[in-house]
Amino acid sequence: MIASEEIALRLVLALVLSGLIGWEREIHERPAGFRTHILVCLGSTLIMLISQNMHNIFGEASDPGRIAAQVVSGIGFLGAGTIIREGVSVKGLTTAASLWAVAGIGLGIGAGFYFGSIITAALVFLSLWFLSKIEFFAAAKSRFSEVKFRVQDIPGLLGQLGSVFGKFGANIINVRMEYDEVDGELEVIIRVEIPPKLDRNELTQKLAQVKGVQQVEWLNI
Repeated sequence: MIASEEIALRLVLALVLSGLIGWEREIHERPAGFRTHILVCLGSTLIMLISQNMHNIFGEASDPGRIAAQVVSGIGFLGAGTIIREGVSVKGLTTAASLWAVAGIGLGIGAGFYFGSIITAALVFLSLWFLSKIEFFAAAKSRFSEVKFRVQDIPGLLGQLGSVFGKFGANIINVRMEYDEVDGELEVIIRVEIPPKLDRNELTQKLAQVKGVQQVEWLNI
């Protein structure tokens, strides 16, 4: 049997490590944040503890990995709930992956694999915290960017937008559209190649002045 002190240690450690990762998601206002990550990790830790306890009681008749294995596949359903589709864009994949990771961390802690669990939690946190800043910096330096518009379905509107981009030296690479039947409006995402010294604020103002444009949003600035 696992000692009560050891059980408490593993559950508290699961709370701390998953709370660290969940806190990073929380401050970035992601679909699954502080509490969700803690609950996932605590649950998976408890499941692993139960699996080990059953093996200690029933011996070879109980496989300690059978119940725990269901966590790995089952967490996918919760992760799918954090993925949001907005028109042609998909968000929440990183949060879904972090939930999957904390489930694995919880299983590791429940199995007493402390070193690996702590190192994994630290690497996951560093990846989420620091690599996001690197991605932001790389996107800012990129010659390519995407602009999302909410527009009325007016003939010739795309041509007018193209003219505005052209005046600022931005070349259109790709255009994606989706029609919103409820509002009767179009969501348009235009990928453009932009010059190095483009004044995005001025360009945004000019784009917003085009008749029929309801909203302008840069997706990677």
